[in-house]
Amino acid sequence: SFFSLRVTRVGAVLRKLSLDELPQILNILQGDMSLVGPRPVVRDELEIYGSAAVYYLKSRPGLTGLWQVSGRNDVSYDTRVAFDRHYVENWSLFEDIRIIFKTVPAVWMSRGSY
Repeated sequence: SFFSLRVTRVGAVLRKLSLDELPQILNILQGDMSLVGPRPVVRDELEIYGSAAVYYLKSRPGLTGLWQVSGRNDVSYDTRVAFDRHYVENWSLFEDIRIIFKTVPAVWMSRGSY
């Protein structure tokens, strides 16, 4: 796409390894984000999510989540929303720990990362 052409080689490596997400750690430390949760959604985009928007408002956005460890960009938008909805409806500490442990190999192997 047009925007992909503007990414530098260093930027492409940072994106591929998900290192471009590291500044969000500051948001976690400030309490604006959680380590695990649905991906952040810009408020202006919430209407696109329709009835699923409520799930993005019920919990803090996360640095990693069920979508990230289940295929990321290799799954459809509807599947991403379903993963986020499932996460919010079925939250548990055990599930958060499981997602954190699954995040490491997902990032290391760059699964679904573009």
